[in-house]
Amino acid sequence: MSDVVKLYDEADKLKSAGNLDEAVAKLEQATALDDNYALAHSALAVVLQRLGRHEEAIKHAVRVTEIEPTDPFSYTALSVTYQRAYAGTNEIGYIRLAEEAMERSRMMSQHRH
Repeated sequence: MSDVVKLYDEADKLKSAGNLDEAVAKLEQATALDDNYALAHSALAVVLQRLGRHEEAIKHAVRVTEIEPTDPFSYTALSVTYQRAYAGTNEIGYIRLAEEAMERSRMMSQHRH
């Protein structure tokens, strides 16, 4: 098992146990070792969001779309991240960004069929 996968698995256990700050630290180690490890960026987006660190969460969700630009789910997850940022901050601009990401996901899904 590679180091990044091991770090991800450790972070997942920490997240499940409610140790979110420790999970973030492990996931940040994983992305430092391999910045193209989409799963770790995706998990960081989720955990950071739970901690109310919306801007950081968005950066990681955007990074997933850069790593996997042809995966519609990357954009769906980004849309959800923006929606949660809106829910946590009431900043209306996040709604437009969420809608744009979801539209991109829909367009990609249609092109795959």
